[in-house]
Amino acid sequence: MSRNGILIIEDDKDIRELMVYNLTKDGFAVTGVESGEDGLDAVSRDLPSLVLLDLMLPGIDGFEVCRQLKAGEGSRHVPIVIVSAKGEETDVVAGLELGADDYITKPFSPRVLTARVRAVLRRRARQTPKEEDVLTILDLEIHPGRREVVYDGKRIELTNTEFKVLHLLARRPGWVFTRYQIVDRVHGEHYPVTERSVDVQIVGLRKKLGKAGVFVETVRGVGYRFRDDD
Repeated sequence: MSRNGILIIEDDKDIRELMVYNLTKDGFAVTGVESGEDGLDAVSRDLPSLVLLDLMLPGIDGFEVCRQLKAGEGSRHVPIVIVSAKGEETDVVAGLELGADDYITKPFSPRVLTARVRAVLRRRARQTPKEEDVLTILDLEIHPGRREVVYDGKRIELTNTEFKVLHLLARRPGWVFTRYQIVDRVHGEHYPVTERSVDVQIVGLRKKLGKAGVFVETVRGVGYRFRDDD
């Protein structure tokens, strides 16, 4: 497996072979393994560009594989897309909070799978702006140093929390943040704010942004993201 290859960790042979076939046809170098242990070994030998990970695996399950990869010094930056029949809201949120970049539920369309893989790789290829960088997205400008937001030439007054939420999302367009992740990154661990209070903050933020409020998208049952127009 080359550094630009994709590693599939999937115990169902038919599904694994289907994924290998379609991704190979679309020009990717692909390797498939059937267990979490084999997947971890493969990553330790040769870092892939992306991992497609099933959750219900024999032995070490997918959640633990994701946890170990994100804790590893060399593997923590490898993007992970979970592909699982476990499609409940709690499963999706749990996977994303462990650090997965995307979550696809089975059954899936091979074309959708390829498109989502390409989208994750594009996002990872971009350099995430530094905290102090001014962000310009179409007619929206976000100035971290001045805590200032300007849309279509007009300044928008935001609270400190609203600004932090907007800046967090805008620095990674297309990246889904769960409500817990937003609370944790904006306020810090153990801050006494409920996840549902994030919904209230988002409503207020969108209202103040006016037409630019469409940039902040809801991912039903999971959280929020900044619109990716790429």
